[in-house]
Amino acid sequence: MRIKRLSAIDLFCGVGGLSHGLREAGIRVAAGFDIDPKCRYPYETNIGAQFVEQDVRTVTKTQLMRLWEPRSIRLLAGCAPCQPFSSYRRGLDTSTEEQWPLLGEFGRLVQEARPHVVTMENVPRLVSAGIFKDFVRTLEDCGYEVSYKSCYGPEYGLPQHRRRLVLLGSRIGRIEVPSGTYRAGGFTTVRDAISGLEPIESGEVDADDPLHRSRRLTDINLKRIRASRPGGTWHDWPSDLRSECHRRASGATFKNVYARMSWDEPSPTITTMAYNFGTGRFGHPSQDRAISLREAAILQGFPASYRFVEPGGKVEFNPLGRLIGNAVPPVIAKGVGEAVMTHLGASADR
Repeated sequence: MRIKRLSAIDLFCGVGGLSHGLREAGIRVAAGFDIDPKCRYPYETNIGAQFVEQDVRTVTKTQLMRLWEPRSIRLLAGCAPCQPFSSYRRGLDTSTEEQWPLLGEFGRLVQEARPHVVTMENVPRLVSAGIFKDFVRTLEDCGYEVSYKSCYGPEYGLPQHRRRLVLLGSRIGRIEVPSGTYRAGGFTTVRDAISGLEPIESGEVDADDPLHRSRRLTDINLKRIRASRPGGTWHDWPSDLRSECHRRASGATFKNVYARMSWDEPSPTITTMAYNFGTGRFGHPSQDRAISLREAAILQGFPASYRFVEPGGKVEFNPLGRLIGNAVPPVIAKGVGEAVMTHLGASADR
């Protein structure tokens, strides 16, 4: 008998990037868990599912079973905080950080609740960590067929050079992480994604979209971005615009900061500080400013209509930049969701 109901719960849901992608694939999302209260409005407004403000370490099997639709195929999804495994932390001992064991808590809930399907997304470096190997072993010991690989965002339609580790596990049968269908030459570009937005100046905001606002540049940084070309580096600047760190040998190789994006290729990886000209290649390709929060969200794969702040609410760069930069790209999640739907349909027909 063909499966009629599929119900998902999203652990570490954030503003809903993973849930949005699953929903776009046709999966009903029952609830999302996160400890950040700033996620409640965007999650409930855009996903239309219950937001539970709770530490995953206190979540129980009983809670999950009450939230999943009765007699449904149960999907447990999540992206445990990736900061301890980020490439930006390379060389640092992060094993004592509070976020380190959270993937283990995900594994605990899999063991206790035994969902039919599990999906997990994180940074590619996690694959070599003992905590990830333990997670895979937990799934296999519980009878799951497991597949995982590094997924390159542009191959899934993401207008951003981002790689993410994606895992799928199923108790129903063999399952595979899907490959993207886009290829070089047909990738979605920065131009495709954001060229239609209203032009704004440094420090300005679009009257029709409070998230389309750019951080005000200092006088020196305004001169620097005017001297920058798309795809170039600070080596293009006159010597008097270069900072002391650029003059030192140790700073000579850091070329992807204080730089403009290129129109006709995917953007660099969108970080939590993507609104800041000085922290990466986050200068707009043609306007003399850093990209806006809305542009960062679109490059992260969110639709332009995605709501992050309730009407009349305060739009702040730091918290919103963090929520956008930490989100799961919805277009990758949609591809994963479609693979789950195909897997379950094929399994149900056997």
